[in-house]
Amino acid sequence: MYEATMDLDISTTGEQQSPVGTYIGQTVSKKQALVPILRSGLSLLNAASDFLQNAEIHHLGLFREETTLLPVEYYNKLPRKCSADECFVLDPMIATGGTADAAIQILLSWGVPKIKFVAVCVSKEGIERLAAKYPDVTFFVAVVDDVLNERGLVVPGIGDCGDRLNNTT
Repeated sequence: MYEATMDLDISTTGEQQSPVGTYIGQTVSKKQALVPILRSGLSLLNAASDFLQNAEIHHLGLFREETTLLPVEYYNKLPRKCSADECFVLDPMIATGGTADAAIQILLSWGVPKIKFVAVCVSKEGIERLAAKYPDVTFFVAVVDDVLNERGLVVPGIGDCGDRLNNTT
């Protein structure tokens, strides 16, 4: 999250008082929204919301259908009107990129002006496809694995994060 938030516009809020002295307070100037992709994105939400304490939180439910590998949307409660200046999409894994693509399309249709995608492990094929399709979206990833197998799984990868998080493997 540190890298993803380095370019936030910060403004001063004036002199503040701490228990031991005064300081000049700061706040983030624009409105952020954290958008975890259910279920696995919830694994990143606590840390992200600790970092961006005033961010709105909106959930998108997307899963990859196992035979076609296509994304399926099952939950979307975004407000009618976009009030965020930028969204941080939280999803630990990008394999084929289909679910990430669907999430980005939903947020662009909603009207968000800036999207940052935060992931832990991605396939080289998936991230290259997304970066080419969405040059205005910034991707922050920890690990890029070279292999995407015939079942659409990243190898070695980190497994199904939603199942691991909820102990439903």
